[in-house]
Amino acid sequence: MKDHSIISSSISLSISVVCFNSSEDELKALIESTLSAIQLLKDSTNLASVPIYLVDNSEKEHLRLTQFTSLQTEAEALDVDLHLLHGHGNVGYGAAHNLVIKKMASDFHLLLNPDLRLDQDCLRAGISYLIENKNVVMASPFATYENGEKQYLCKRYPSVFTFIVRGFFPNFLKKYSAKRLARFEMHELPESRPTTNIPIISGCYMLCRTEALQQAGGFNEKFFLYFEDFDLSLRMAAIGNIAYVPAMRITHAGGNAARKGLSHIKMFALSGARFFNTHGWRLFRQLS
Repeated sequence: MKDHSIISSSISLSISVVCFNSSEDELKALIESTLSAIQLLKDSTNLASVPIYLVDNSEKEHLRLTQFTSLQTEAEALDVDLHLLHGHGNVGYGAAHNLVIKKMASDFHLLLNPDLRLDQDCLRAGISYLIENKNVVMASPFATYENGEKQYLCKRYPSVFTFIVRGFFPNFLKKYSAKRLARFEMHELPESRPTTNIPIISGCYMLCRTEALQQAGGFNEKFFLYFEDFDLSLRMAAIGNIAYVPAMRITHAGGNAARKGLSHIKMFALSGARFFNTHGWRLFRQLS
């Protein structure tokens, strides 16, 4: 990818963040980092007004825009509109994003988790790449955990056994499947340049062409939580290319279903079964 300091075309961007009992501090850190990235993007292009939608899936009214008054002043100066959607209940991660996706008319739409922060050059790097590569419909960033350890967001088509190893094996047993896990997480991807033909990317950060996202129908709302990003990735890949763009950089707190209790393990298993029923079962062998 060429390193353009100025993006030559006028563009529009929209953003949606799905929240569920998210902490105020967490959201403030996300919004602050997103505004910083928007500022750098605006310095490089003619950027239309950017709507950011906080979609609150909490059963009770959990968030209020008054909690972000200090950030709203900064947002308004950047021509960024903060919106809060709530009152629809816990409809699921994908369905919550769909509330926004279906009504957007932007060039690009960014799907975010609340538990991450964007590097300042994140949006400029990602949107520059999509503008230069018309065949790419969705892009994934370079990510680290808060301790600086790399997080692998790109995946190959999985096997059931891989998920069992990854989620439930103790560390002393995981080492015997290190090659399997590294292959699943595509550890071989270079960091010096983008890579295309990525099969699956994490839903924590998906930079999409809005038209392609709407053509795919957004998320499949039958997935309440977990695997909705795997399913969307495969359907987006049928429309165009998915890329890993390491110049886009984020910090992501991350999460593991097995560490969140029995209810999350059950949701993970049910969503996994739905995914494999839809796209094909692989018990042991992973697909390229």
